[in-house]
Amino acid sequence: MTEAAQAEKEKVHDEKEPDHHPYFRPRDAATLILVDRSGTIPKVLVGKRHDNVVFMPGKFVFPGGRVDKADYRVPCAAPITAELEANLAKGSPKTPASRAKSLAVAAIREACEETGLCLGRKADGKVPKLEGPWAPFADAGLLPDPSGLFLIARAITPPGRVKRFDTRFFTADASAITHRVEGVIHADAELVELVWVELGSKPLADLHPMTRNVLNELDTRLATGPLSHDAPVPFFHFYGGKMQKDILG
Repeated sequence: MTEAAQAEKEKVHDEKEPDHHPYFRPRDAATLILVDRSGTIPKVLVGKRHDNVVFMPGKFVFPGGRVDKADYRVPCAAPITAELEANLAKGSPKTPASRAKSLAVAAIREACEETGLCLGRKADGKVPKLEGPWAPFADAGLLPDPSGLFLIARAITPPGRVKRFDTRFFTADASAITHRVEGVIHADAELVELVWVELGSKPLADLHPMTRNVLNELDTRLATGPLSHDAPVPFFHFYGGKMQKDILG
């Protein structure tokens, strides 16, 4: 689920969280930004939140949320690429391979769960039984496929917040969508509408400031040509009360 939805479920009722809490260790989270490059200007997929929800009503968001224990165990149709694993391992302390895989897989799960759009591939042989949010993959004869994901940025929620996330922002091309679960988006759902919007357009101006930072990074990378694992990966974090931007290495 979206980080906004997670906050809502945990009874955060203000758009600005209090910033006076003791230190909480950030929880691993992942966000997926799907990109359609079939036109002159790239478009990204956003979901519009219901007007009646308490947290961020009517706002456009990207699918994302916390890593679940099941994300470590779910079988995949293909492994993450060595280049993506290397990018996810950057920083201190180094992210082990199992954690890197869980982050990429969590992004795929959240996207399917919240938008109904699934990034998967037909499994070789019989698909193992998958439960919960992974059931739509098994029902379609698919296993999640994280091989087409690229890491765009990493960001950590400022200290002093009651809920903190260590979020990796991934992107994938719209062509990686192989299955749609019907009925996920409707008038009474958390997300009432899915919209493909051009980068730089008005609906994106109202996103969370950190998400806008990440989109700027994505826009810059798309302007240079096809996505590549070789591009620098920014790391947004807070030090001394100010946002810092480093390059993971």
